[in-house]
Amino acid sequence: MTRTISLFLVMGFIISLPFIAPVTGHSTSENLHKETQEAWEAFKSDMADQLHKAVAHGKDLLEKTDAEIDKLEDKASKASGETKSRYNEEVKKLRQKRAKAAEKLDDLENATADGWDATKEGFVNAYRDLYDAYREALEKF
Repeated sequence: MTRTISLFLVMGFIISLPFIAPVTGHSTSENLHKETQEAWEAFKSDMADQLHKAVAHGKDLLEKTDAEIDKLEDKASKASGETKSRYNEEVKKLRQKRAKAAEKLDDLENATADGWDATKEGFVNAYRDLYDAYREALEKF
């Protein structure tokens, strides 16, 4: 939420530059253009940094989840009968949800500034589904 507020503040600043320039003594359009461009570049750099951090965190979450799914899969291989079948079914569901979360993470990694919020939300929801399914699987066994 603070990122959204920061985004609005930066965009508000950029939009207000034409009105501020005469008051602050910047009378040329070249100066105004330069300041606007600098503000936009700083904003894009901050967004790229946030995106990089979010993707790295998402990859870390998926790696940790993979390890936990692998543990369930190992238990399935040691089980027999109905228990083995149930384990395998849960592992299959988890792998499908993991694939969906990875797809959303790829979308996030390739997001533009305009699509950042939507793709971030898409990954968060997909990972939440994966996590919930994992917790449910643990409760079953």
